[in-house]
Amino acid sequence: MSSGTRVDKWLWAVRIYKTRSAATVACQAGHVMVNGRTAKPSTAVSSGDRIIARAGDRERDLEVVRIIEKRVGAAVAAGCLVDRTPPLPPRETRPPVFERDRGSGRPTKRDRRLLDRHRRGR
Repeated sequence: MSSGTRVDKWLWAVRIYKTRSAATVACQAGHVMVNGRTAKPSTAVSSGDRIIARAGDRERDLEVVRIIEKRVGAAVAAGCLVDRTPPLPPRETRPPVFERDRGSGRPTKRDRRLLDRHRRGR
């Protein structure tokens, strides 16, 4: 085991991102922070570092416990980090999803505008 590794390699190895290239793209887009600083894919991480990574629609708050460079089984990967991400709220408290009645046909132009407005949060 080495004293440090690249953040994109570590995020891929502990299964935060499905591919290493996805982890690299997330770093380049500014979705990954190491110890409060935006991280490049080559940023070195070591034990005790705090990583905040946006994966999908969630922001994960992780602490590095062990450095790994190769992708390992899920059980081993879980032992390499401490996930400090708050749990998701129960489904009832999440905002409602826009739903249409079954069999009501294609959405009209007005329906599409309402849906777009709903998705943007206005």
